[in-house]
Amino acid sequence: MKFDTPAMTNPIDRLKVVGQPHDRIDGKLKTTGKAPYAYERHDVAPNAAYGCILGAAIAKGRIDRIDTAAARRAPGVLAVVTYENAGKLGKAKAITARLLAGPEVQHFDQAVAVVVAETFEQARSAARLIRVDYTKAKGRYDLAAAKASAVKPKDGFSPADTAAGDFAKGFAKAPVRLDQTYTTPDQCHAMMEPHATIAAWTGDKLTLWTANQMINWAVRDMSETLLIPKENIHVMSPYVGGGFGGKLWVRSDAVMAALGSRAIGGRPVKVALARPQMFNNTTHRPATIQRIRIGADRDGKILAIGHESWSGDLPGGDPETAANQTRLLYAGKDRMTAHRLAVLDLPEGNAMRAPGEAPGMLALEVAMDELAERLKLDPVELRIRNDVQFDPEAGPERPFSHRNLVGCLRVGAERFGWDRRNPTPGQVRDGRWLVGMGMAAAFRNNITMKSAARVGIDAKGVVTVATDMTDIGTGSYTIIAQTAAEMMGVSIDKVVVLLGDSSFPVSAGSGGQWGGNSSTSGVYAACVKLREAVALKAGLDPATAVFENGKVKAGRKSLSLARIAGPRGLSAEDAIEFGDLGEKYAQSTFGAHFAEVGVDADTGEIRVRRMSGAFAAGRILNPKSARSQVIGAMTMGVGAALMEEAVVDPGFGYFVNHDMAEYQVPVHADIPHQEVFFLDEVDDKSSPMKAKGVGELGICGVGAAVANAVYNACGVRIRDYPLTLDKVLKGMAAA
Repeated sequence: MKFDTPAMTNPIDRLKVVGQPHDRIDGKLKTTGKAPYAYERHDVAPNAAYGCILGAAIAKGRIDRIDTAAARRAPGVLAVVTYENAGKLGKAKAITARLLAGPEVQHFDQAVAVVVAETFEQARSAARLIRVDYTKAKGRYDLAAAKASAVKPKDGFSPADTAAGDFAKGFAKAPVRLDQTYTTPDQCHAMMEPHATIAAWTGDKLTLWTANQMINWAVRDMSETLLIPKENIHVMSPYVGGGFGGKLWVRSDAVMAALGSRAIGGRPVKVALARPQMFNNTTHRPATIQRIRIGADRDGKILAIGHESWSGDLPGGDPETAANQTRLLYAGKDRMTAHRLAVLDLPEGNAMRAPGEAPGMLALEVAMDELAERLKLDPVELRIRNDVQFDPEAGPERPFSHRNLVGCLRVGAERFGWDRRNPTPGQVRDGRWLVGMGMAAAFRNNITMKSAARVGIDAKGVVTVATDMTDIGTGSYTIIAQTAAEMMGVSIDKVVVLLGDSSFPVSAGSGGQWGGNSSTSGVYAACVKLREAVALKAGLDPATAVFENGKVKAGRKSLSLARIAGPRGLSAEDAIEFGDLGEKYAQSTFGAHFAEVGVDADTGEIRVRRMSGAFAAGRILNPKSARSQVIGAMTMGVGAALMEEAVVDPGFGYFVNHDMAEYQVPVHADIPHQEVFFLDEVDDKSSPMKAKGVGELGICGVGAAVANAVYNACGVRIRDYPLTLDKVLKGMAAA
């Protein structure tokens, strides 16, 4: 099915199942421990051996010698695989660093060897017996020091630089000007489930039970790495315990498990990365340095806006596109955005929840707060005055498909009680606490991707959906079941959903906030084809047939789906392919975050007291799971504002705080009750579901709202995240 014209009225609009707050259909399996995650697949690999990865002890250089003799002699050891005996390997194009080092070492903890043994303890013990001699090379680990050498990167999903009008001239002429620099640190994925894989060979066929967000990408990456045909690879990932972008591409657990299994004749081998390895062996969100310049008239209308961002990655990597949202969020005739990329020899920088917008909004929305203060204008009003209903870089010929940022700002402000805010910092106290309020806009672009599904009906009237879509804790099982139930006119308990298997039709996968909208649209397309087949078999006109209560009806004729399907059943397969509506219309999601914080007047301790957000993101397919997505994102935003920082050792080039004891993330005591409001909205130019995504929107801007609240509370403006005690106390002392 080609989606190249706005959606008309369709069966989804009935909203009998879609749009309702259904419980997660996988919830009981997960809460009772019955959902099998990758490392736990004892059912498919009861005789699995265990692999333990040894990582590089240097960040840059070469391996001179690997002595594995002692490890190979250790009790229970079945094989030791290094680059010397792994056979010829390629490098997946989508992955920056090789997943097996040798002889070159590209970053600290890059996999050097995998030891395979009968038990995990034996493998781990033997790995410590491997002796590796290195020649260490000088590396680059400091973004600030490397900034001067940064270059314009190649264009990726979006251009590296954009411009409209004459920014330099417009900014110079503006009556009110802001020119500030903000920094965000390296951050790491800290999902509950580690990267883990069981690999097994049958002849030249490889099977992987793994934790991965994008099944088709996993097949591609393993094919390019192992240099075997895609059709020889079977990937299964029905349950994923969190991803946040860290599992978009295969990592060393999958490659090393496959190499280990091949080395012992195909017997299954399971490999899980230990928590410290997840920080240095996989990917992370790169640090940024961002310069924002905004020129406005005295009424608060933006005349010129410029956003430059510097980040670093390994050679061949990509930048953190932190200026992307500035291209679309606010009005302004003269505009400029630019990204620059420095070479750093840290572990690979790559996607982490809302790449680009999440760190970019941390800077932009604080800059807007500072501009509002200079103008003596309410921060909400400043944003309203600079709303724009078309792509401000392209002009009126490219309008937004649907944009209700102003509605989010007004609804959010009213429900939060923004009118009670004292705009003068440091004026509100509650005992020892200085209390402040802050806000920020939320923005994340809407992305759609081709997605396919197969839908069938059996003789019992049960509808089964099969697609390689994944559920990374986002509720994919449920919204796909809701879509099929709505389209086929059955209750949700009559739908079976099969996900995460490369033998199923290729879906959009989970990532980039595209998964829910795209995958349900693929199911919609398959259901349209199945409805036609059912109607024709029943002798009815597909255009007038009505599907409800497990039956198909037209006029006085009514037949059950079970009867029509018969013993052989009926099935149909199709994909949604998106046309050029995303080019004709700017498609984005919007919101407004509000936060109240307390700052201890003596210690500088920050406590978030209240949080609220209003969001406009197309049709909300399941308000219950959507709210869960947003409050999780808001929680991550608090972490980005107040505590998350992967600390780089500038001498050895690795993240020092590589465990959950030292890498701080919010816990229950840090997060108050969160209010979430979804504005009633449909977007007929986004998809036949008229939906968008919400999984990443919720993190965009929330950290800036917290930072702005801290300033309102105590008068300390911190432009270097996270807002730790030392920075607060230093600012309070200066004040």
